[in-house]
Amino acid sequence: MTNTNTTTQQTYCLYCNKPVKGRIDKKFCDDWCRNAHNNRRYSQSSTFVRNINSILRRNRQILETIIPSGKEITKTPRKKLAEKGFNFQYITHTHTTKKGLTYFFCYEFGYLSIEHDYCLVVSRDKNEGVGMI
Repeated sequence: MTNTNTTTQQTYCLYCNKPVKGRIDKKFCDDWCRNAHNNRRYSQSSTFVRNINSILRRNRQILETIIPSGKEITKTPRKKLAEKGFNFQYITHTHTTKKGLTYFFCYEFGYLSIEHDYCLVVSRDKNEGVGMI
């Protein structure tokens, strides 16, 4: 004899509270509610990351425009970078040379602070390493 008296427990969408139909472990009534729930859930942390990535991309773009086409290195006043909106507080990584010089990078473009408030702006060749002195 089989027991056909099973109780089913109704589940409700985590976003809109409508009854969910389908699999027993389903949490949302449709894709729209699932996406809306996850967007709301991650919006605060993703906004922070998005803002930092925006600054890093802008810094990279500024460094890229400073270097003349076909070159890997150039010298520019630090003030010129600042006037273009470069934010010196945000970098992706650093590279210290054998001579002890520290380059600050935004992805493949970087700079080295040198004398008289100038910066040496460099482009890192993706295949060969860093184009630095």
